Amino acid sequence: MTDVASYLAANRFGYGVTPDILRAIGNQPLAWLTAQLTTERVSKLLAVTKGHWTSDVALQHLAKHAQNKRKMRENSNHGNAAKQQLETDRQEMAVKKQLAKQVLALTALSIEQGIVSDSPFYWHLVDFFSNHFSVSANNIQMRALAPTLEVEAIAPRVTGNFSDLLQAVTAHPAMLFYLNNEKSFGPSTRFAQKRKDKGLNENLGREILELHTLGVDSEYTQGDVTELAKALTGWSIGRGIRQEPNGFMFRDVVHEPGERVILGKRYSQPGIKQGQAILTDLANHPNTAKHVSRKLVQHFITDEGNENIVAKMVDTWLSQQGNLAKVLTTMLSHPASWQTPAVKLKTPRELLISSCRVCSLALDKEDFIRHLTNLGQRPFNAGSPAGFKDNQQAWSGPHAMMSRIEWASHVSRIVQVEPIQLAQQSLGPLLSKLSIQQMQQAESKAQALSLLLLSPEFQRR
Repeated sequence: MTDVASYLAANRFGYGVTPDILRAIGNQPLAWLTAQLTTERVSKLLAVTKGHWTSDVALQHLAKHAQNKRKMRENSNHGNAAKQQLETDRQEMAVKKQLAKQVLALTALSIEQGIVSDSPFYWHLVDFFSNHFSVSANNIQMRALAPTLEVEAIAPRVTGNFSDLLQAVTAHPAMLFYLNNEKSFGPSTRFAQKRKDKGLNENLGREILELHTLGVDSEYTQGDVTELAKALTGWSIGRGIRQEPNGFMFRDVVHEPGERVILGKRYSQPGIKQGQAILTDLANHPNTAKHVSRKLVQHFITDEGNENIVAKMVDTWLSQQGNLAKVLTTMLSHPASWQTPAVKLKTPRELLISSCRVCSLALDKEDFIRHLTNLGQRPFNAGSPAGFKDNQQAWSGPHAMMSRIEWASHVSRIVQVEPIQLAQQSLGPLLSKLSIQQMQQAESKAQALSLLLLSPEFQRR
């Protein structure tokens, strides 16, 4: 591949060029990218997640939070309990403060790694699949759990089999809480019969079919949604006893017994094995292969997609049982994946990470969240299971573009670099003569740097 391809590898699939990245790529951009998909490399990369906030710890804090709320309600019923109320309030504040500190650190982890890691393509994939399996931190439970889904279920599996990734995400307490599956009970179980306010919740089953696997345009029915929801009853969250790693617990007492029929296939497995068998088949379904492959192409290459690339990825998916490393290698090996000029508008997250990377800009963890909020992409705040939109229309409106101008202005005030030199280093042959001329005519170095960060070549990848 050419020198242009080396810059494309770093900018399109990673988060920007630095001298160290260019040296690592050498004249083998494809090999540099595929090396980031190996099991050995991923194991080393995951070492940075050790010692961070976990879902098990989050569930303990949430249990403490629930206990404090019960105490507050009890104390409010006693006129002479003012002292107890103050102590309960103090404990509640301490729990929330500790939770906020730990969650912030974990939320910032993948952003930091995107900036500093020598394997930016891997962290870009983590971001993609985190958005594919989107959860929103819309209450205290989800604020505590959302970032643990990315680190515990997604990051270890983005280069493995999609079936393993799907099963891990589905069984994670963040997804179970977010889509209310811990409140889903088999209609014919004794538990549901005794508790008339408890019944089947179809949220998780619906989103698995519509968003996570087959895609909204596939030919599944409402009956398939209901059947999958029944198969997933009992997939719940532990409370410190008999739970699996990451807080998962299967509760057989609320699992809907009997045979399920989904997409015309019968599943008679008992208990948890029934849902696992269905998820395995969904992960290897041709429509899932097409849906996820198309999303990958639309994310990395072009909003419109490329059906020729997608078709080859689907062939690899079906022949390799959804091995994502091989599917991604098929995408990377296609000539159309290296087209120029770049047409993908960076998301706010990609813009922030690439700006920090190429400008050697260090931000505090709070700054990551603050700036991404201003840019319109606060982590774990998409607002729906569909995640943040991944096309130019979503990020090119007047308010969005003004936020990008403000971001570029902010960076240019605090970074002291030689703009033309930085432009040539970060964009190389991708940099246009017009952008160079505009920077040369700038009134100051700060203005020139702003023009670089706002140039079409930097804004697109």
